[in-house]
Amino acid sequence: MSDSAASVLPEDAERALLIGRLWDVETGGPRVIAVSGDAVFDLHRLARTVSELLELPDPAGAVRTALQDPEMAEPRWAAADVVSASLTGDADRPHLLAPVDLQVIKACGVTFADSMIERVIEERCAGNAGRAAEMRRLVARALGGTIGAVRPGSPEAAEAKRVLMDEGLWSQYLEVGIGPDPEVFTKAPVLSSVGLGAGVGIPSFSSWNNPEPELVLVVTSQGKVVGATLGNDVNLRDVEGRSALLLGKAKDNNASSALGPLIRLFDGEFTLDTLREEEILLRVEGPDGYQLEGRNTVARISRPFEELVAATHGRHHQYPDGFALFTGTLFAPTQDRDEPGQGFTHKHGDVVTIRSRHLGALINRVGASEELPEWTFGLRQLFGYLEAQRREHAGAALR
Repeated sequence: MSDSAASVLPEDAERALLIGRLWDVETGGPRVIAVSGDAVFDLHRLARTVSELLELPDPAGAVRTALQDPEMAEPRWAAADVVSASLTGDADRPHLLAPVDLQVIKACGVTFADSMIERVIEERCAGNAGRAAEMRRLVARALGGTIGAVRPGSPEAAEAKRVLMDEGLWSQYLEVGIGPDPEVFTKAPVLSSVGLGAGVGIPSFSSWNNPEPELVLVVTSQGKVVGATLGNDVNLRDVEGRSALLLGKAKDNNASSALGPLIRLFDGEFTLDTLREEEILLRVEGPDGYQLEGRNTVARISRPFEELVAATHGRHHQYPDGFALFTGTLFAPTQDRDEPGQGFTHKHGDVVTIRSRHLGALINRVGASEELPEWTFGLRQLFGYLEAQRREHAGAALR
């Protein structure tokens, strides 16, 4: 395996069952792919969309069988070339896209105690970064460092709520952090997420923002988790801090949802239980020489994966094409970047690397949402491409 491919694939890539999407310059559209070693296989004959593939009774088994089919077992691309094109932003060569397509992009918030406290601070500061350090000290002293041990929805959580309300410190973020119901919201429209190497967007109206490195579960229409990937749930702290009703403005902007590099499917060796102990590492390298490192320890999540999935999907809400679910982050950067007391915020040109042992590395460069490539390939374009491919294959069969 080449160095470039090894830098973004899981540490145990030789044992991983990896699928995703690639922009094929030859046909002018997205292809469903599997990656094995330095070989990238075209799965278009098996499934035209990732959603379709994951709805098969046994997606992992279907991919393994396809890779033994003479019509699909010949690799079309080299992983080194694809990864290189992705990381350099070379749209004239085959490059990786976000590994989901028709799935709805959902997200859970306030699922870790540390980031829950930061949300409370944002709210108390009304989005003013200059007040964050003082407010952080006040909130920490009032909470006494014990809130993280409280099980959401438990009698202990109800008692904590009563005490905090008596102190005038109750918050809507504490409600979803330790209350009976988790926060679940729609992060981005279908097909709008960006993949490995693409720019991630910060709109010009935000001056206090940060990356959010997260584990993303990939779930079928039946609510079954069949795999996972990494995600950056880009966050505008100043906007959401002004009002939680601005969540849509804070979370959904051009290139504000990044996913990748690939989906790792569950098999006998890699399961949902594997992910309960996953460590997700963050590194931000600024054009000014600034460096920031963080860690999202999934084991410290306050609600089990099953509870988050059940809050998203069920009799109350269905997703016929499946969904990808950001599970929240422990990481909330507080170290100063420029002036003391101002904390962290992004600068254009920051390189954000989100990495984990079993899922590889998602690498993106921060830019202005207004200046990054516009989102132009939507559902009409996808359906048009798939229909053109169907006609081409039908014509070839008749010749």
